Amino acid sequence: MHRETRLRLELIGIGATGLLAAVMIGFLALDYLQDYTVAGALYEQYRIAGRLLDYVLGTNVFRHPFMWRSIATGVLIGIVAPLVGTYLVHREMALIGETLAHTAFAGVAIGLLFSATTDLGVSLLLAALVVGILGALGVQWLTEHTDTYGDVPIAIMLTGSFAVGTLIISYGRGMTGINVEDYLFGSISVVTPGGARLMAVLSVLVVAVVVATYKQLLFITFDEQAARVARLNVTWYNTLLIVMTAVVVVGAMQILGVILVAAMLVIPVAAATQIAHSFRETLFCSILFGQVSILGGFAVSIGGSLPTGGSIVVVAIACYLLAIAASSRSTAAISTH
Repeated sequence: MHRETRLRLELIGIGATGLLAAVMIGFLALDYLQDYTVAGALYEQYRIAGRLLDYVLGTNVFRHPFMWRSIATGVLIGIVAPLVGTYLVHREMALIGETLAHTAFAGVAIGLLFSATTDLGVSLLLAALVVGILGALGVQWLTEHTDTYGDVPIAIMLTGSFAVGTLIISYGRGMTGINVEDYLFGSISVVTPGGARLMAVLSVLVVAVVVATYKQLLFITFDEQAARVARLNVTWYNTLLIVMTAVVVVGAMQILGVILVAAMLVIPVAAATQIAHSFRETLFCSILFGQVSILGGFAVSIGGSLPTGGSIVVVAIACYLLAIAASSRSTAAISTH
């Protein structure tokens, strides 16, 4: 395919993805403001569209607001996870997503225990976000202040945080009626209205930060030493990247679960690198593969009454295998443009 045609199709795909994300964010906003007259009327149009979709497809899911919230959360994950994951994969930091997912699980455990032992209602997603960010900062600190190999602090944080989570869960077993397995394997029932809205806000922030710091993050990704020589604050940008990773992981954990969350950071990017010829094209293609994985995974899940997280990952792997088959090269260095 001609390069200009490829680029045009990719831009059309990115535009369609942006439009879909805007529609989903619009739904979440109307869901929150539905008690107001105008917002309530617009919100009802979404409900009508859902009932019509159920009629056409012969399903009974799209008329329910919780399904729209789950799909909206998934669409946003399909954008921000590959967006951040592209930098991680090219820096050979793919394992960091799995580490922060286990750290976020410890946050969920702490939130559960706190809710069970106090009268204060604690948002489990917010608790996971706080602990996940603290874990990200901890990994960054260990990496810079210890003489161990680069992946050792990551491995220590991964196993240590999951150990803490399991201990807390075991201690508080029976105190709450929440099924912890939903957080381990992912479930659309975990996506609360507040969690979906938080994911929308965080997604907008992550996209805005990546756009604003694109050149700096690109510089430290491909030549960190040169970035230091150029007096770029490498530590700050490394911290920024790992914190954004924690934010994305916590949001994606709602649907994919702790065990599978790293897949959306890595697999769409791996598929994109098979066909892309530049870093920017890798970004675009990974987001498109991410959307195909999310929407295809939801379709498989709904059609076969299967777990959503596993369905999404299987579709993502299928995209990766198709990208390998379609690739005209086995290995190649990509352009940094």
